[in-house]
Amino acid sequence: MNPTVLVLTSLEDVTADRVVEALNARAVPVVRADPADIGRELAFGFHIGPGRRQWSGWLRTATRMVEPTEIGAVYWRRPTPYACRFSHLPAQQRDFASAEARHGLGGVLNSLSSALYVNHPHAVTRADFKPAQLQRLTELGLRIPPTLITNDMGAAQDFADRHERVVYKTFRGLPRCDSGQTGAIWTQRIDPTTFDDSLRATAHLFQAEIPKTCDVRVTVISDRVFAQRITTPNGDLDWRRGDWNELIHSPVTVPASIEGALHGYLASFGLVFGCFDFAITGEGEDSRDWWAIECNPNGQWGWLPDAPAIAEAFADILTLKGGGDSDLARRS
Repeated sequence: MNPTVLVLTSLEDVTADRVVEALNARAVPVVRADPADIGRELAFGFHIGPGRRQWSGWLRTATRMVEPTEIGAVYWRRPTPYACRFSHLPAQQRDFASAEARHGLGGVLNSLSSALYVNHPHAVTRADFKPAQLQRLTELGLRIPPTLITNDMGAAQDFADRHERVVYKTFRGLPRCDSGQTGAIWTQRIDPTTFDDSLRATAHLFQAEIPKTCDVRVTVISDRVFAQRITTPNGDLDWRRGDWNELIHSPVTVPASIEGALHGYLASFGLVFGCFDFAITGEGEDSRDWWAIECNPNGQWGWLPDAPAIAEAFADILTLKGGGDSDLARRS
C-alpha cells in the first residue's frame, strides 16, 4: 500500500483541493485535517519510548484514521491558527489552550522523521521574513530594488530624495479584526512630504519603484519551474488589488541564471516549494531585466493558468516521484 499523504489545511482551501484531487486520481491514500479542529473533530494518541524511537499511535479525523508511521509526506498548507479554535475562552485560557495544542499536537506533526514536508513549517518560518528574503536574493546574484527599513523620518526622507519614486509595502499585511475579517494594504506610491514623526511607531519598508513593464510569478516545486507573465489592463502598480479575472497571463521563459538562483534560494532555506515575484523591465529576455521582489514560501497558485500542471507536480513530489533533495525537506 502506498504511504499516506497528510494534508494539513483549513476547510476551505481551493489550492489544497487541487492537490488532493491529483492524489486521489493516483489512488494515493490522503488524510486531510485542520489541527485547529482539535476536539471532537480531531483526536489523537501518540506514543514514544522505551523501545520506540519515533512517534507511533494514531490521528483520527471525522472520517479517517492514520498512524504516524504510515505518513510518507505532509503537505503543510494553511491550517487555521489554534487561537481561532479557542477564541470563545477568556484570554488566559485561550492562550494556554492554544499554546498546549501547538506544542503538543503541532509538536508531533512537526516531528514525523520518516515524512517529507512540503514545506516544513519551521522552514517556512525562517523564510517568511522579508529582510532575510531580500538578503538571500541579493547574495545569490539577483537584482533587487534599493530598499530601506526604518522608523526614522530623516532616513526615510533621505531615501526618497535619492530615488525618483518610492513605494511602501507591509511586512505581513493586516491581521484579522475582531469580527474575523481580513484586509490588505497594497503596494503604494509614497508622497515624501507626508513623512512625519508617526514613522517612529513601527518599522516601515520603502523601496525604489522599478519602472516595470509587467510582473512575473514563478512557482518552483522541487526541480519543476512554472512561470507566468502578469499584466493588468490599467497598468496597476500592484496587480493583486484589482479584479483577478481581468489579469492577462502568458507563459514566460525564466533565464537560466535566474532559475539556478531560485533553486539555490529554496535549498538554502530547506524549502521544497516557493512562489517568487519579479518586476520586469524591458522585454524580460535579459536577466538584467528581472528584479526580484519576494518569495512566498507558502504562496497561492490555484488561480494561475498552469494550476493543473502545478498540482501534478505537487502530487509527484508528495509521492516521492518529483526528484529534489527530499532528505533536506525531512531535516528542516
